[in-house]
Amino acid sequence: MLLENKQVAIIGGGMGGLLLARLLQMQNVNVKVFERDTNDEVRIQGSPLDLHEDSGLKAMINAGLEKEFYSNISPNASKARILNKDFELKFDEHLDSNTDSISISMSNSKSKSKSKSKSKQNSIDNSLQDISKPRPEIDRSVLRNILLQSLLPETIIWDSYFLSMEKENKGWRLHFKNETNFYADLVIAADGANSKVRSYLNAEKPIYSGITMLEGTIYNAKENAPNLFHFSKGGKVLALGNEQTIMYGTKGDGSLMFLLSSKIPENWISESDLDFKNNQEVFDWFKEVYKEWSPKWHELLLSDELYFIPRPQYYFPLNQTWETQDNLTMIGDAAHRMPPFAGKGANLAMLDALELSEFLTTNSFKDIKSAISHFEKRMLERATKATEDTLKNGAQLHSENALENLVAIFERTTKT
Repeated sequence: MLLENKQVAIIGGGMGGLLLARLLQMQNVNVKVFERDTNDEVRIQGSPLDLHEDSGLKAMINAGLEKEFYSNISPNASKARILNKDFELKFDEHLDSNTDSISISMSNSKSKSKSKSKSKQNSIDNSLQDISKPRPEIDRSVLRNILLQSLLPETIIWDSYFLSMEKENKGWRLHFKNETNFYADLVIAADGANSKVRSYLNAEKPIYSGITMLEGTIYNAKENAPNLFHFSKGGKVLALGNEQTIMYGTKGDGSLMFLLSSKIPENWISESDLDFKNNQEVFDWFKEVYKEWSPKWHELLLSDELYFIPRPQYYFPLNQTWETQDNLTMIGDAAHRMPPFAGKGANLAMLDALELSEFLTTNSFKDIKSAISHFEKRMLERATKATEDTLKNGAQLHSENALENLVAIFERTTKT
């Protein structure tokens, strides 16, 4: 085996990094995961994650974790309710799919839709259809715990904030903020969109997509946002209008996570002087930017138990490439950062983990560099396609006719 008597270091303990560690340990590879969090309870997890059959779910099955996954899915989390900016319900997946009332009629939408050409509608179908596909969803924190518990004791080295590394022998000497260091024959960057390891492979900078999202988490949502909490019915809510979106969903821990998404200049965060720790300032900003939206949405911003993260959406160049090395590669967002509008980020990271582990632990390649080269070629090809899809989706979801187009997709998917 290519990794026999080799020490592997994975930088980053997200879904991709943990799954890769699991898959390598199943082949008796010596692997350590270096995670900057101080323990497994520190990280604030995002929205529930739906696993795709050809990527994330496939990887979990190969990792022998299919039973654990299905034992912890949220039955209603994948069901959507679609609204307009006035809080009027336009589509509801919670209704009985066998009745004719599955879709709620849209005022004035049919006349607009008829003016669309068939080729235009097909273009919308191709870019947005993944959003409407029903898939099993699971809380990210639950999935992460499943992966953590699948690893051998002491696999995770917590409180390991990566600083730098230099070549040593045929591998790397890693240095961390806690003043520890570690030698690895092979380093795999799984440290996310703002990867510090990536620069050792590729110096290309990310490109701003033109869209910024503000992520908010409402704790104890049943008490702090009761109307929105109950309205979601345990699923996801998508609202579109004025070339803006509001998306939210409830999680198993009782919190509600929402995303406010708008076309905003790239330098908005630095120039606005908005204090994201000051709820009143954020609320005032929301009332200005979303001034044409119903006051019913204000409940998102009224809780004292509220936490915000600004998330400008970037992506790596579609034609990016780098010179393959025999002791370093990367997976997931570190390799192919992209907006979330196709729901493929975590799924691609998990598929990366699956393929890289297979190529490194089989006898199909003459050496590690050949295995990595084959992996990187395949990874970049699918990442390019996924990035194209998510950019198209982002444009569609923030377009003038976004609402009627999205409802049409869900209606069509429901009937098939």
